[in-house]
Amino acid sequence: MLEPAGRRDARLGSLPGVAQIQQQPAVSPFVDLTRDQWAELRASTPLTLSEDDLFELHGLNESVSLREVEEVYLPLSRLLNLQVHATQELHASTETFLGHGESKVPYVIGVAGSVAVGKSTTARILRELLARWPDHPRVDLVTTDGFLLPNAVLSERGLMERKGFPESYDRKRLLRFLADVKSGRERLEVPEYSHLEYDVVADEVQVIERPDILILEGLTVLQTGAVRDGRTPRIFVSDFFDFSIYVDARDDDVRRWYIDRFLKLREAVFRDPKSFFHRYADLTDDQARDTAAQIWDTINGVNLRENIEPTRERAKLILKKGPDHEVRRVLLRKL
Repeated sequence: MLEPAGRRDARLGSLPGVAQIQQQPAVSPFVDLTRDQWAELRASTPLTLSEDDLFELHGLNESVSLREVEEVYLPLSRLLNLQVHATQELHASTETFLGHGESKVPYVIGVAGSVAVGKSTTARILRELLARWPDHPRVDLVTTDGFLLPNAVLSERGLMERKGFPESYDRKRLLRFLADVKSGRERLEVPEYSHLEYDVVADEVQVIERPDILILEGLTVLQTGAVRDGRTPRIFVSDFFDFSIYVDARDDDVRRWYIDRFLKLREAVFRDPKSFFHRYADLTDDQARDTAAQIWDTINGVNLRENIEPTRERAKLILKKGPDHEVRRVLLRKL
């Protein structure tokens, strides 16, 4: 006869060691650090940015303080400097083993996260800080916006309402670019993207010439699922990363930041007649909020839930922001 579950569980709980096992916290692949704990890891890393430098780096709807640079980004730049040095030594040892002459292979950092979460600001600050270390003065930043399919192609394929989703990118071109970066190609060209025109700019390119570090920033750079016709690729963008960062926040906070940013853009960029979004310039405050909310709920929020957020735990480091846009916790993947 089976013993009632409640009686059996109560009896098991009284056995030596069982209660302790039941109370153990869930195992996590990350070390979870408070901001204060993370800030201590800065050690003696000097602050090399000024208030003026920082003003040029933060986004439209963000206000990053020098205190946050000191407490969040300086420890991160120190960690990355150590990682770059270790990777360079590992590469050199492999070259020695193979009997090849030493060649420079860029260290690639991926930065992922939602629209309006602040990943672009994170990438720009990191670029400036890392470029000021003597071991790797040449740091380039590339966004995946330039690898979006042109609007004409997106319209032809019925994808304009899914711009920013995995299927809206020229994935083959992006993978080929990263393969060339890691192969040590001397000179590479990246398509330029205009946020004013909301499209790839024909015949304009960003030139990349064998940097010490390359930062690739984009929405779905950690994505590994099917991107077209239900087929899962054999090679992923993240396969080329030496380190990856995910900028994280609560969905409702990101939604609010997106709406606030839309309102500010309406008063600025949208007023330019050349802007793709010029039609929104004369909206009232209420109309602008409703429009931004609808765009978020039908496009950006969907992309976040379906394609971006599920990749969060694939990152080597997660920056978790609070409602005020400041980083509150840092999760570092255990080696």
